[in-house]
Amino acid sequence: MASEEIKSKKQRNDECIINCLPEDLIERIFLRLPVSTLLRCVSVCKHWHNFIRDPQFVVSHLQCAPRDVLLFFQQESVSGEPYPSDAILIDEAWSPSTCAVPVIGPDDFLFGSCNGLLGLYTKTSTIKVANLATGECLHLEKPAKNVKGDHFSFYSFAFHPVTKEYKITHFLGDCVEGRPHNKDRFSTIQVYTLGDEKWKDIRTPEALSLISVRNSGVVNVDGKMYWLTEEMLSSWQHAVMSFDLWEESFAMIQLPAACEDHDYFGPRKFWIRDIDGKICIVTAQTSRYGPKALAGELQIWTLDNTVEQQRWSQKYNIKNPPNYIPGPHFVHRDRILAQLCSDNVYAYELFGENCDVNLCKGVNLLDFSPRKPYNMQSYICVKSHVRLDVYKKAGIVRRPKQLEGWQLKKWETWKCRLSKLADLQCRMHKFEHHLLEVAETMGKRCQFLKDKQHNIAEHVLTELKQVLQHKPDNPDQLRSIRRLNWVGYSQAQQKLEVRLSKTEDMMKVVEQAQDMLDQVNLHWLIGSYLTSKLSMFSATTFQFSFLFWPAGLICCSYDAY
Repeated sequence: MASEEIKSKKQRNDECIINCLPEDLIERIFLRLPVSTLLRCVSVCKHWHNFIRDPQFVVSHLQCAPRDVLLFFQQESVSGEPYPSDAILIDEAWSPSTCAVPVIGPDDFLFGSCNGLLGLYTKTSTIKVANLATGECLHLEKPAKNVKGDHFSFYSFAFHPVTKEYKITHFLGDCVEGRPHNKDRFSTIQVYTLGDEKWKDIRTPEALSLISVRNSGVVNVDGKMYWLTEEMLSSWQHAVMSFDLWEESFAMIQLPAACEDHDYFGPRKFWIRDIDGKICIVTAQTSRYGPKALAGELQIWTLDNTVEQQRWSQKYNIKNPPNYIPGPHFVHRDRILAQLCSDNVYAYELFGENCDVNLCKGVNLLDFSPRKPYNMQSYICVKSHVRLDVYKKAGIVRRPKQLEGWQLKKWETWKCRLSKLADLQCRMHKFEHHLLEVAETMGKRCQFLKDKQHNIAEHVLTELKQVLQHKPDNPDQLRSIRRLNWVGYSQAQQKLEVRLSKTEDMMKVVEQAQDMLDQVNLHWLIGSYLTSKLSMFSATTFQFSFLFWPAGLICCSYDAY
């Protein structure tokens, strides 16, 4: 009897309503789901597992996924305090995320984003390829150890649309006194294809400038890597170098015809960027009084690749440009990402070929202080369920070190401060609940007095009802403060300040209510327990000392006396 009532797992799967739908309709439903939901759906049944894990569906879901902006700030020291690497995701509504990206460690440097995968490395450890959404990581041996002067712009991460291969490249500086030194020039590009057993060295046609690579950046488009190099006989004395990741061949592309520079401005700066899958050259003159400040107009040229020829066309001419051009993506959905001297990152709407930043509509994305200017990278990223386990059998795959990231001693002080902020949130939450319990008890007593036609009771009850409107959530539902990025910490700090102000107001109301009840000699209704509790709360003080901002790390002392 029992066996007839309990159907087999296969029968339940076959009779699932969704599985009875046409395959194309099932696909359209799954394509609309985020990666986090798809990962749960994988465990529902074998049919769903096979469907979601199918490589073709992974590609289709990747193409439909929304494109977000990832702002990355590498670890640095500010006034002697170490700040960890951090990332902020900006969604389609231009709203910054508040949660930390778990795959990014405090010492990580970011050098690429491709199909939902991030390319990261540390100075002393391995290269790490990590899935932004699933958290899956792949650690690889570095192509060269202890390279002096290494920089994140000397690494690159790309996907070739024809071979369907992921490639990591590294510019290896020429040797100085028998040791690789990434300082002036390079003659070798090291290439690794995910799944291969080792790195491959490719010689460049001639020694090329590493300084240009570091100053202007590197971009990958359609299976080719592009960067700027010095070319004294070319327009603007620069040219674009390209490296085909499949054919492993080099080519040089001349820049557009140079415009005459103004004598009252300083030298011209150049960057190579990616806008909507096209190679772009960004250039502007600097101020004569500040080499980092841009002056005049910011020109943005895009390279149109056709079968017949390659042609440059000017896309934007921007007046009053920002002082810093983040890369490799700094224009997204017709908005330019600008890091201003006021410690804020804005997204300004570009309403035509010729525009003035001061007249454009802007969205204030975040405040990046106290971090240093000119230290922000921006990438267009997606969340995908591209798997890395198929590459884990390669010979250069390594296990991560046992002690790295947050486990290192230098981050103990940082973690301690985060713990104090989390502890403060919890204790504030509990204090609010205890205080409101007192207010509720007093409200019941006042309601009793109101029924007995005591005029003062109605006034006290009205005041207490205002207090009870601010009842906080359950303290057991608090989220760990360590899962927030520094935008989240800043918001947590502001919320604590607001809560502190409200709590002080509530304590005043409760104390005034107690005084009014005492005046009519009704103290016996409250009882000895209530009196002792209220006395304890009235003597409690919170002392806040904000150590630094905007990371929102608050050291406090909670003294009851």
